[in-house]
Amino acid sequence: MVAMGKLGIRVLVAAAIAVFAPSGLPGNATAAQMAIMGGGSGIVLDGRAVCTLTTVGYDHADRMVGLTAGHCAELGMPVQSDTQQAGVIGTVAVVDHDNDFAVIEFDRTKVTPVRQVAQTLINGIGVPPRPGDIVCKNGRTSGFDCGVVWDAPGWWFQSQLCSRPGDSGGPVTLGDRLVGMNVGHIGVVVLGVTVVDAACGTAVVHDPAVAIEIGVILGEIDRSGGVGAGFRPL
Repeated sequence: MVAMGKLGIRVLVAAAIAVFAPSGLPGNATAAQMAIMGGGSGIVLDGRAVCTLTTVGYDHADRMVGLTAGHCAELGMPVQSDTQQAGVIGTVAVVDHDNDFAVIEFDRTKVTPVRQVAQTLINGIGVPPRPGDIVCKNGRTSGFDCGVVWDAPGWWFQSQLCSRPGDSGGPVTLGDRLVGMNVGHIGVVVLGVTVVDAACGTAVVHDPAVAIEIGVILGEIDRSGGVGAGFRPL
């Protein structure tokens, strides 16, 4: 668990990271191999942690960049697709652990960026969701699902979405607009012990997932002025 900087609550992020078996790691790419990547694609960081890409776009310097959860990454980590045989396709260029996001700079010769992955279509950046809105997420482990927003007190919101190991960093959308980044869920406390939400994906009501508003993340990146600043979606 981590106590997220502005969040003021303890979020069970450890349950949102999956460990990737090295034996399954994609091999070296040939000149013809390209990884198709977009919001909801699975990624492998440093050959061991599996998380989900929030979105892909370009920054003020026309670099191809992507976003994921900060607790998945450390600066300089190589990034690969979790399913496509394209080798190393990018590098972690920015990590903000306080606000729990990371920026990946992609190799444009290795990546074909897309707006749609499975049912998730991202056609732009949306305004923060409000309680009662129906948002959807896409994670490399639990896939696509939708749920109602319960609470949106400020720079984050919680909703009735499923979050399992490997889903961290996944996009949260309202319609076809990106509104948040999935970072985990608030742990259920039983007899003083925080446990993983076993009901996730199997029950109508389960422990709400926590997401950071995408506008807050992009604002922090812009203030840094580095890789990812001036982000524009595809």
